[in-house]
Amino acid sequence: MNSETADPNVGSGFDDKLGALSEAVESGAGLPAVARAASRLLDASVALIDRASAVLAVAAASPDEERKLLAGGDNVERIDLRVADRDVGELRWRPRGEEAPGRVLLRMVATLLGLELERLRSPDWAADEATGDFVRSLLERRITDRGDILARAAELGGDFSEGGGVVIARATPHAAQSGEWRSRVLVLALRSVRGISPGALAGDAEGDHAEVMAIVPTEGSDEGRVARAAQALADELEEELKGFAVTVAHSRLATDPVDLYRAGQEARLAVNVGEAEGARILAFEDTGAYRLLLPAMSEEPEELKRFYSETVEPLSAYDEQYETELVMTVEAYLDNDGNVAATAQQLFTHRHTIRYRLERARELCGHDVSSTEGREKLGLGLKAMRVLGISPPGGPAREPGSEGGTVPKQKD
Repeated sequence: MNSETADPNVGSGFDDKLGALSEAVESGAGLPAVARAASRLLDASVALIDRASAVLAVAAASPDEERKLLAGGDNVERIDLRVADRDVGELRWRPRGEEAPGRVLLRMVATLLGLELERLRSPDWAADEATGDFVRSLLERRITDRGDILARAAELGGDFSEGGGVVIARATPHAAQSGEWRSRVLVLALRSVRGISPGALAGDAEGDHAEVMAIVPTEGSDEGRVARAAQALADELEEELKGFAVTVAHSRLATDPVDLYRAGQEARLAVNVGEAEGARILAFEDTGAYRLLLPAMSEEPEELKRFYSETVEPLSAYDEQYETELVMTVEAYLDNDGNVAATAQQLFTHRHTIRYRLERARELCGHDVSSTEGREKLGLGLKAMRVLGISPPGGPAREPGSEGGTVPKQKD
């Protein structure tokens, strides 16, 4: 071995230890045996973690060493395990001696462990993908025939002959996350759904959110099953996802599987409203006047978007560009029944500032919030924004680690 590729860990018994790891992988001995072989080769305690942060195998010299390893204590290192562009898990290791494993050796071991983890778990991942495709197809109304719905659900282990309800869970990080955090959140949520409600089918929603949609089957006349599943899922995710805001919403029961599309729209409306209003759990029945916008959201979303663009969107665009708070001010003014003094107190600003912002809002969108008609239109515009899942402007200045606004600043 030349000096460019030499590894400080290669020495007496290295070939035997490497052979033992290769033999454990080739023979299909299982992850515990593979972890033990990797531990001997690296001279370190090791743990294999899957994409949902579940511990699959640990090889440590003592229970105390195992606790330190899993808790991420002193000298614990992490390596993401990837196969091509797929995140398959994580290797944690803690050296037993003073000398850490070399970079080349670590890379080689991580590659072997990643391939073995993918081989063992790929059938489960394939099943998850098939289930997710079915759930998305059903809730997007790409499957409409009752017989087809029941047959495909049965193939995946679900029975929707008596209907069911839809639960949507969304997780949003409070701060920037490293690595493939979305995939880890989604795998955790999918695992939680299956454990909480046997027979439920779940899949991830396409888009920027870390979001899971679950169809929970009805059992007889148990109308509370969907609500209990939503509550249990919220509890589980909050326990496992520290540093995330979790919103869970659920629909009413649909007694016919063909109506599960409608249930999905109800849950979608509820989770959008719940996230906007900071609700932990929100049932469609508890969305109040928002329920009146469900037909528009389900059948004519473009009309709903058009109404938003004619009311609140000009204010939102202005806020994003100039880091102002017109949307927040209009919303607070409406919440305070048009009372300027109460709005100023809520927003910790002067009454004159509130009046100026309301006048600027009128100039931008053409609706006078001091009039009955203006209040009605802007109130509905805000509701349309939430129902559509459009985030209110936060302004770059309020985002940690970001620069100032989009308007070039004048230099002195």
